Amino acid sequence: MYLLWSPPGGVRHRWSLNAAARDWLHKSPVSLVPMAIAIGCLTGLGAIAYRWLVTALTKAFTGFPDYSGLGRVANGHWPAIGFWFVAVTPVIAGMIYGPLVHFLAPETRGHGVPEVMYAVAFRGGKIAPRVTVVKAVASALCIGGGGSVGREGPIVQIGSALGSTVASALRLTPERMRLLVACGAAGGISATFNAPLAGAFFAMEIILRNYAAQSFGIVVLSSVAADVIGRSALGDHPFLLLPTFTVHSAHEYPLYLVLGVVAGLVGMLFSRVLYTIEDICDWAWRGPEWARPAVGGVLLGGVLLALPQLYGVGYPVLENSVNGHYGLVLLLVLLVGKMLATSLTIGIGGSGGVFAPTLFIGAMAGTAFGELAQWLMPGMAGAAGAFSLIGMGAVLAGATGAPMTAVVILFELTGQYSLILPMMAAVSLAAGSAHLLGTDTIYTRKLLRRGINIDSPGDIEPTPVLPYSPVAAGDEKLSTSDEDSMTLSGRTSGTTR
Repeated sequence: MYLLWSPPGGVRHRWSLNAAARDWLHKSPVSLVPMAIAIGCLTGLGAIAYRWLVTALTKAFTGFPDYSGLGRVANGHWPAIGFWFVAVTPVIAGMIYGPLVHFLAPETRGHGVPEVMYAVAFRGGKIAPRVTVVKAVASALCIGGGGSVGREGPIVQIGSALGSTVASALRLTPERMRLLVACGAAGGISATFNAPLAGAFFAMEIILRNYAAQSFGIVVLSSVAADVIGRSALGDHPFLLLPTFTVHSAHEYPLYLVLGVVAGLVGMLFSRVLYTIEDICDWAWRGPEWARPAVGGVLLGGVLLALPQLYGVGYPVLENSVNGHYGLVLLLVLLVGKMLATSLTIGIGGSGGVFAPTLFIGAMAGTAFGELAQWLMPGMAGAAGAFSLIGMGAVLAGATGAPMTAVVILFELTGQYSLILPMMAAVSLAAGSAHLLGTDTIYTRKLLRRGINIDSPGDIEPTPVLPYSPVAAGDEKLSTSDEDSMTLSGRTSGTTR
């Protein structure tokens, strides 16, 4: 505290103290520890507030904390309307968050993680502070109003923006700013899922895209701090409460291996469908961008009328599938429906993540595979719920190209170690089979479509962020950073999303 504060005295004395403080913040490995813990705590508090906001807005629109698992139930506020209100809520929500995103922070449009990856790779980790608030409000409105997207992508972008803001305020070097952005991303996943290990692996595997030992230790500290804050408010229990599954016979392993290949193809298919529908929406829309979510909400409302299980994130529906409450036909309908509903939500300009929809699709694919296996090979296939859990991890690995994150997060989500061997095998095959079809993932594909190869940063000129420049301090005006944001969000004319 004494080093950061300028006490009375001569100018030379004050400057020497400030220089010492800057040297400690910029060079000492020890200084990263309190900064990482602080960002983890901030992100944990942000995750709590964000989850509350999503629940509150969902209840405001529907009368229920989560509408997806209820079926065609009348609105809790206006029962006379019946279940037809789901055709209107996406339009009302789009009328609010559409202008909010367009005029205040266009980079918050879509699922958010590619924007964070771009900031880390090419902008020294610089993310505008306004992203924190705009992303939280816009995505909560989108989900609460029926958008079939997840809340994990938004909290990753929110946590990353918090990390970048703290680093900018302290005028840290780009290297340290990138690390604190990863700390925020890890904290977001950790606090949302009660999964500190998965948060750390997500940040290293997807955001930083390396496993440097020092970076991993700092990211883990932030992830643990966020999880401690999250558990204190949200409870100390697995995110998904599911029955216990185990492998009963060695005959089940070949089926899990086949599921891994199938799940990898499903994950890649989801990525292709997502961007194909985005292209169709871009081609068809001719009006102002701020009105696009409201007008497109009419189409989304029609989908929700047919399948109300697709309303919002859909975790109750995911749990129902694991517990065997759905038949084979409905599982396949929900699988295809979730792909279309999520892609449409993003395509019309919605704000939300694709992480949870990927888990949803994986659960439907895995359960359908398990039920089909039981029908074809009675007595040899295990419980359909076990295939569901492994399908979740395998589709996640196939879509994101992050097998380690997929394995760890499924273990932490369910608290079940008994399926770790078939999970590792299926996830590896899923990631490999998806990679054979294309080296891009659901995150990198968004950047590749704009000519940005995240694996070859030298392909484009990065935005310079100097350690003590106004840019590093967050004082820049509407210039390069906003142009980058508009390019990534598809706001710039002539670009495709």
